[in-house]
Amino acid sequence: MSMKNATQQTIFNQISGKTVDGVDYSKLNRERLMDFRREPQAVVALDGPTNIRRAKSLGYKAKQGITVARVRIRRGGGLVLRPNRARKPKRMGVNKITRKKGIQAMAEERANKRFPNMEVLNSYLVGHDGKNKYFEVILVDPKHPSILADKNLNWIASNKHHGRVFKGKTSAGQRSRGLHNPAGARGTEKIRPSLRAHNRKGK
Repeated sequence: MSMKNATQQTIFNQISGKTVDGVDYSKLNRERLMDFRREPQAVVALDGPTNIRRAKSLGYKAKQGITVARVRIRRGGGLVLRPNRARKPKRMGVNKITRKKGIQAMAEERANKRFPNMEVLNSYLVGHDGKNKYFEVILVDPKHPSILADKNLNWIASNKHHGRVFKGKTSAGQRSRGLHNPAGARGTEKIRPSLRAHNRKGK
């Protein structure tokens, strides 16, 4: 089984409440979310990732210069008030309203604001309840000697990657910008090379 399929199987076990190898994933996930809710701060530094396999697939390494932070952020779309003037129901413009930026991208930005000397490498979902979502964000210190000596991670020390999460360069940020569509696909004519191109017609 590949790493991607194994990760999907683990998440399926947690959601479906399966008991595998004597571990009740439903109970474990419920207790974990209860601990997450009790945290007084929305951004918490961790000793290591909760989902090690997922973190390593996104570039995490257990070495100096790399840390993980868990971010609690609200769920749901945008709150739009119902107009108090005459409208047809279809013209109310209340339903199906979403923000231009995804919740995961917001969580990454909050983690970077909490640790301004770090750069966001990537992030992944670790759970959600009725009110919040919980993401773990992988942060890298671009000035640390162990990062500068790592041929797989020293690219993040370049000046063009400074503040990369605020430029929408992470995976979640690229989804918000609509860049996960294949190059040349229909509907992506105005979002490349950037939202500032094409007289800001991309969004």
